[in-house]
Amino acid sequence: MLELFLELGNLKRFPRAGWLLRGVPNPESVAEHGYRVALITLFLADELKARGIEIDVEKALKIALLHDVGEARITDIPMPAQKYFDKVGGEVRALEDMLRVTGRAEEYLGLFREYEAELSLEGRLVKFVDRLEMLVQAFEYERAGVRNLDEFWGTVDKLRKNELYEYFKDIVEGLVEMREKLFREGSYGSK
Repeated sequence: MLELFLELGNLKRFPRAGWLLRGVPNPESVAEHGYRVALITLFLADELKARGIEIDVEKALKIALLHDVGEARITDIPMPAQKYFDKVGGEVRALEDMLRVTGRAEEYLGLFREYEAELSLEGRLVKFVDRLEMLVQAFEYERAGVRNLDEFWGTVDKLRKNELYEYFKDIVEGLVEMREKLFREGSYGSK
């Protein structure tokens, strides 16, 4: 497994391609994104559980931790390039090869598929969180003065259509309001 652990280090070195293509200086790494996705997943899964929703928090965390592992081998392929490649298929093949040494490759691949196809509440939560985290990061970059990130904010519509929106509407709309205030007050790039 040592080779797997070493290969996972690529996630710390690979920048998120979408930010890189938009000229974000020193964009977050795939690992930084994944870490915050896992933390947000923990907090939101526990919140759902507190509201009486039956959710397997451990399973959600496993999905969150695994959701970008394949990128250690195939890198973070930006959205414009994805129409030319089967990114999900590539990630599945990478995961099959990478996770074989764990003896639990099928379990982990099943969890990845639950995320990609949104087959379970846990998979849908992580997909929701993945999108939410991207918007939190976009806001942070805009607050720092990065421009031309409007296309990322189209993801708000996907969040609003998600079944989990009713539980986390305050978070999504709070983020949207913070962004609107940032632009309205002209404090864009002042922090």
